[in-house]
Amino acid sequence: MATLLHIDSSVFPSEASSSRSVTAAFRRTWEEQHPEGTVLYRDLAADPVPHITADAWSAGYTAPSERTRAQSAAFAARVKLIEELEQADAVLIGAPMYNFSIPSTLKAWLDSVPLLGRAAGETPSAQGTPVIVVASRGGSYAPGTPREGYEFVQNYLQAVLKGTLGLDLDFIVPELTMAPRNPATSELIPLYEASRMRAFEDATTKAKELAERFAA
Repeated sequence: MATLLHIDSSVFPSEASSSRSVTAAFRRTWEEQHPEGTVLYRDLAADPVPHITADAWSAGYTAPSERTRAQSAAFAARVKLIEELEQADAVLIGAPMYNFSIPSTLKAWLDSVPLLGRAAGETPSAQGTPVIVVASRGGSYAPGTPREGYEFVQNYLQAVLKGTLGLDLDFIVPELTMAPRNPATSELIPLYEASRMRAFEDATTKAKELAERFAA
């Protein structure tokens, strides 16, 4: 049965988080299609991975027999993350926008995984694996909007997940999530509600499409 790697990074729990709500909807549909499948779950807010260190980085360019004890330990933590990615038939990532970028916990994961010669390089080890990113944001940064130039989440993840890791990338973008909480943007609530509904529909549809692909 297929394996899903599910990563959440929002600092907010369950229903208080737009990204977690949508990834949960995707996962529910996925598990309905794969009741005997495997889900590898990482909650980077509750259990953050270490930020990249000199030992973790340099160990990738040092022969195993020449690594220090600190290098070996740090490198083993990187390898564990890479192995989870390699085991996955599909990847689901919750990536809310914080200060125009992704949470630092997700950045830490992304700094560890692209190991040159394995997960990154000419033939990345997880190349072609489908990845769905739920990129929620409080406002709108879509083309043609006043803040289009501040969209650094999708651009960055496109470069790392697709360009470096070779994953087959697709986005779900719930936007205007702050509209119900900010009186100054209350007129945007209908657009927020439409975006939220579309995100849940996309999550269900994409989960079913991937399920059908692996069942074929």
